[in-house]
Amino acid sequence: MKKIYYNKLIRDKIPQKIESKGCKFKIRKLNNIKFGKELLKKVGEEASGLLTAKNKQELTSELADILDVINEIKHFKKITDKQIIAAQKENFEKKGGFSKKIFLYWSSDDGYKTNEKANSQPKK
Repeated sequence: MKKIYYNKLIRDKIPQKIESKGCKFKIRKLNNIKFGKELLKKVGEEASGLLTAKNKQELTSELADILDVINEIKHFKKITDKQIIAAQKENFEKKGGFSKKIFLYWSSDDGYKTNEKANSQPKK
């Protein structure tokens, strides 16, 4: 039997789907600390699916997956919609939105730390 190792958080009904296909699997229930960490990793996993979406239907499905994970994080961390909206307004006031469609090629290093990994290769 060939095994595929996923090592990731999955949705509640996935074990039944695997079992219904006659496949074997190994799962475990996470404690709250590990669950919180895996939820945050799951956002990245789901967001990466946006890059492979080929049409509006796939894009919609990927966005729904991201929102499901975000909603679970909000619930788990007890973050309210009101808190999210306030943070969105603050971010908009500080940084603006995306309506101008500005793409940054490079900037001199002023010590600013971004969430993204640095890309040392020029893109055109």
